[in-house]
Amino acid sequence: MVGMTFFMTLVMTMSSAEAVNPPPDLGKKLEEQIRRAGFKAGEVGVWVSDGETMIYGLQPEKKFIPASLSKVPTAAAVLGLLPQGHKFKTTFAATSESGIAANGTVTGGVLKGSLYLVGGGDPSFVSESMWFLVNELTRTGVRTIEGDLIVDDSRFDTIRFGEDRQSRRVDRAYDAPLGAMSLNWNAVTAWVRPAVKSGEAAEVSLDVMTPFLKIQNQSKTVSGRSNTVWVERMATKDGAQGETFLVSGNVPQGRGEAAFYKSIREPDFWSGHAAIKFLAERGIVVKGTVKTGKVPAGAQTLATFESKPLAAIVADMMKWSNNYVADMLIKNISAESGDLPGTTGKGMVRAREYIEKKAGLKQGEYEFINGAGFTRENLFSPRQMGSILNSVRTDFRVFPEFLASLPIAGVDGTLRSRFRGMESRGWIRAKTGLLNGVIGLAGYAGDEKGRIYTFVFVFNGAAGKEDSARQLFDRLATTLVK
Repeated sequence: MVGMTFFMTLVMTMSSAEAVNPPPDLGKKLEEQIRRAGFKAGEVGVWVSDGETMIYGLQPEKKFIPASLSKVPTAAAVLGLLPQGHKFKTTFAATSESGIAANGTVTGGVLKGSLYLVGGGDPSFVSESMWFLVNELTRTGVRTIEGDLIVDDSRFDTIRFGEDRQSRRVDRAYDAPLGAMSLNWNAVTAWVRPAVKSGEAAEVSLDVMTPFLKIQNQSKTVSGRSNTVWVERMATKDGAQGETFLVSGNVPQGRGEAAFYKSIREPDFWSGHAAIKFLAERGIVVKGTVKTGKVPAGAQTLATFESKPLAAIVADMMKWSNNYVADMLIKNISAESGDLPGTTGKGMVRAREYIEKKAGLKQGEYEFINGAGFTRENLFSPRQMGSILNSVRTDFRVFPEFLASLPIAGVDGTLRSRFRGMESRGWIRAKTGLLNGVIGLAGYAGDEKGRIYTFVFVFNGAAGKEDSARQLFDRLATTLVK
């Protein structure tokens, strides 16, 4: 009943919005605010619509770098192309020769062969998910695995960083690799706090401690105020498994705990070693090592973990502008379409076909090569981005979940710290975009009379002016609400 009430309210609100015309001077108010902001000609693009016609446009046809506004067409394509309510499955499996009884239990508690960890491309698979999967396995009665733990990562191709991303790799969590079997967004958190005594090394811990991860702690606790501590992922030798994180610099006494978010490079081995740790905590011993391979045809599934519904995963991507989730979903579009193994290139082809069909975009008139927006090669005009938002708005299969995925002004996601103290708090749902010299805000703004505006604001200009553009866009969106 709650869901039905929401849908009926949404439909009634949209209908009443069509009956209330926009204020006649709205365009002039927006134009005056932009003029007072003092940006150079060509730096700002604006497109505002009532859902059918453009109310105001500033350079609406010019192509701009959208940054993470690129996740708008990605979310639309994912929700439109993948089955509603879709869940990704991660499994443990073994061959029939391993001693599995007809009822699915492991004879004598000993799995004679290897245990397969089969990735289903779940972008939301985290430590809690692994714990659930391991607990499912314990009900088979297994206590010893005589073979190896073999990670099957074959749902996707082996290209960890798509050519569509920026070419320079960094060890930050936002540049995490991709894999059908992945864990914790393929990132690890290093927690650093000062030791009790000055002169001692700082206390360092990782959120998932396995033999795959090592720490070289060269930091020092000091009595001064200078905080220079840093964590960096070190290079590894070819063929070597694992990651080493170097902690260096000084940590002042009395400072609180600091978190550093770092990516890892081998999702399959990272997931496999974590699985062995979780199995050990439940009393299950793996005598072999972590390897990669493909589960044999006819293998029996011993345990399954189903992800949260697709709409919730899309919300993870949109609320927090998660690049990793966006890129994983693009590969899943490919895999779910039968393009096995799933690839970024084929997923992007299908995403482009979707927005061209639904929003009327034409091939060659825009550039959409990366679903996360972590590139300067994506190019959309404000009108094109607005057309995508309007096409979603008219598709009842997609719009409720899409709308719920967007950050809410002053409430959550990447807008949680914006619009505070402004009349528009809670009345705007929009995606943000950010790169050096790029700021974007695009989504929907409502008002108390039931009007709903679709808007796109984007800035491409000199580095250092991003905050001024952000403030301007918040004022423009607030004007729509008022």
